[in-house]
Amino acid sequence: MRLHRRIFLITGLCALLLFGFLRLQPNNDFSPNNPGSEIVFLVQDGELGSSIAQNLENQGVVKSATKFIEEFNRDPKASGISPGSHSIQTQIPARTAIEQLLDPKRMKSALVVREGSTFASVLSLLKKNENIDRTKTGYGSVKPVYANSRNSLEGSLFPARYSFEANTSVEKALKTMVAKAKSEYTRLGVDAGFDKYKPFEVLTIASMVQIEGDPSNFSKVARVIYNRLKIGMALQLNATVQYATNSQGQIMLSNKATKINSPYNTYRFAGLPPTPIANPSNDAIEATLNPAIGDWLYFITVAPKDTRFTKDFTEFSEWNTEFNKNVAAGKFK
Repeated sequence: MRLHRRIFLITGLCALLLFGFLRLQPNNDFSPNNPGSEIVFLVQDGELGSSIAQNLENQGVVKSATKFIEEFNRDPKASGISPGSHSIQTQIPARTAIEQLLDPKRMKSALVVREGSTFASVLSLLKKNENIDRTKTGYGSVKPVYANSRNSLEGSLFPARYSFEANTSVEKALKTMVAKAKSEYTRLGVDAGFDKYKPFEVLTIASMVQIEGDPSNFSKVARVIYNRLKIGMALQLNATVQYATNSQGQIMLSNKATKINSPYNTYRFAGLPPTPIANPSNDAIEATLNPAIGDWLYFITVAPKDTRFTKDFTEFSEWNTEFNKNVAAGKFK
């Protein structure tokens, strides 16, 4: 009887202490049931999570910067919060704040650099974006990831979603994209080059792989390019001619186009074009650094989702005839 009473007393005391401890603990998170109004919250380029957390607390989005940092460190996706203006509710849990900051639909004036986009197309997007200062369109101080004789920014603008604060100059926006590309290319191993090819040449090859292939065959396309370069064979890639003539996306290439006098005309000139022809994806870069093993010299997409590779020109010619029939039959529409 005494033992049971002692257990009861100890249990009761523990419950009392726990109740008191919980009452003393500060409530450092807002309830999910009563969000406040929405505000525009700015994340600066390169801003640390601790700074974001403090600004969120100061502006009434989260109750505690410390709680936000705890949730930020728990979620590996949180490091993907993009710089720029975000629409976000006030008085919300830290977890919800992270979710809203990661929601691309809540980014104000978002700008998407797509895989395979060109410098010209990115520049056009920038000049149309409402947060870009149209009175400051110069970009002469922007340097490419890899130095090249033309000082070309082609291939140096990393494909991603960006959001810029109001009155951002074109120059600053481009520098942000180049910095992102530099970081990614270093991580992927482009800085070390591949075989005898320097980093800028690897980037140039990856840009052609991006346009000529698709993720399922990028590594095979890369191997064809390397095989042709090895024997001094002209690359004969439609994508480079289309880049020169600003006719990207067309299925057919006229015989006249293959004769234009341009260093990007890989039908007329052997070797690599002078610069990349697009901003390649990570997949295209990884395939270029890790090409498939094979002796192919030719490839052709005979029909949608039907790309074939061969070292035999006769077989390639037969497939080309099949391709022309499929174009005529409307299979590529």
